[in-house]
Amino acid sequence: MTLYARTSRASALALLLALPAAAAGTEIYIGVGAAPELPRAPLALAQFLPEDPAKPQDIELASGFRDIVRADLLYSRYFSVMEDQMSPFNLKEDKKALKFWKTLGDHLVTATAGDHGKVWTFRGRLRDLKTGEVLLEKFYQGERRGLRRAAHLFSDEIIMKLTGRRGIAQSKIAFANDSTGKKEIYIADYDGGNLTRLTSHNSISLLPRWSQDGSRIYYTTWKYGNPDMFEIDLRAGKIKPFTTFQGLNIPGGASPDGGSMVMTLSRGGDPSIYALDLKTKELSKLLKRFGVSSSASFSPDGKEVTFISDRAGNPQVYVLELATGKTRRLTKMLWCDTPSWSPSGEWLVFAGREDRKEKMNIFLVDPTGSQLRRVTSGAGDNEDPSWSPDGRFIAFTSTRRGKREIFVMDADGSAPHPLTDLPGNSFTPSWSR
Repeated sequence: MTLYARTSRASALALLLALPAAAAGTEIYIGVGAAPELPRAPLALAQFLPEDPAKPQDIELASGFRDIVRADLLYSRYFSVMEDQMSPFNLKEDKKALKFWKTLGDHLVTATAGDHGKVWTFRGRLRDLKTGEVLLEKFYQGERRGLRRAAHLFSDEIIMKLTGRRGIAQSKIAFANDSTGKKEIYIADYDGGNLTRLTSHNSISLLPRWSQDGSRIYYTTWKYGNPDMFEIDLRAGKIKPFTTFQGLNIPGGASPDGGSMVMTLSRGGDPSIYALDLKTKELSKLLKRFGVSSSASFSPDGKEVTFISDRAGNPQVYVLELATGKTRRLTKMLWCDTPSWSPSGEWLVFAGREDRKEKMNIFLVDPTGSQLRRVTSGAGDNEDPSWSPDGRFIAFTSTRRGKREIFVMDADGSAPHPLTDLPGNSFTPSWSR
């Protein structure tokens, strides 16, 4: 969400909510391309079995677990999920069954689940069909509210075991939504499940950003009249003011070590970029005489910070080298906003506009500014991009269906889909690390 409205600097609210203004045309370098899709490993998925076949609640529970795990494995894009729901070999893992599953995949996922009233139990297993070895066996139990988390955890365990890469099934997306008539902060699982409203300020709350460990969310709210930064402690279930400086208090990205954050403060003047120690709340101004600057985030190695500045006349993407204080400009577009680094550090994603006739779209740029790729086109305004923890997906807002919604797409722009059908308009998604 843009901070720039050169004709209306007096109001912090106007700055934060302003639409991008027209500006003179600039030179732009466009590279269009998608990464080739990697072959997907065949993974056999049996029916998950009830601990007690005579109990309908066990049957329902096992089916529910399987639905979540199946969706996670398909979403990961790592596997071709192979299944035969009518096969009698779903019921056991003897030699004949393993021989059958071997014709479908290299590995087999099986599980059992039981409903014990206040708690459920779930046992999942991953087997190598070439050797017959059990590679992974996990047991989970908990209350009803923890069911989806256990299924996501098992999915990520499978992905890590078979690919050596971290899965995203346990990750969450925070965002703002105005379905109550006011903008409040929500979170949902990466697939849109477990949708939960976190705030009830009856005011404007926007721009949630996660702590590095995912235990806290920082956001800007007008609850007390000024755009202050509040903190949500998800483990303790508590919400409190965090910084209340005069003017804008807007969270940016957390440092890789989790000890600090870059943020935007105006303090009675033009918005600029500061580093904030999250324990002591000590501030350090990172930019001097750089015009209106905002939307800061750290590079994965913590050595650089990307941000937006209107120093060149209209908002562009810049990078600050923290050790030297040197900056470099990455873009030459009509308008740019909300850049952030991919977890690998290979790309920065941002929202941008090519010319007055175009709407906002999502772009990728490399850290040198020599490569620029457009990943959305011809589908409403697309803004506020945020990387998934593995860098393979991007959450963003889009008006392609009329109202403003949260969408998720592959990092090359393919397979866009809405996160949830929540009423109202949604804003400023942030994907947990």
